[in-house]
Amino acid sequence: MTTLLYRGHQYQQSNATEGKPGVQLVYRRNVYQARQINSHRTPVQLVYRGVGYTR
Repeated sequence: MTTLLYRGHQYQQSNATEGKPGVQLVYRRNVYQARQINSHRTPVQLVYRGVGYTR
């Protein structure tokens, strides 16, 4: 284990992630943009203290 020093105190680092495989994140621009275009938001009528709003 690794000894860490924080504000003058030493701590033992516990690696809770040992043995777990890493995950690689991938950004797919065309998939993200297609989902943004295809998402159709329906207007929502809200009322707050008697005043109506459309979101």
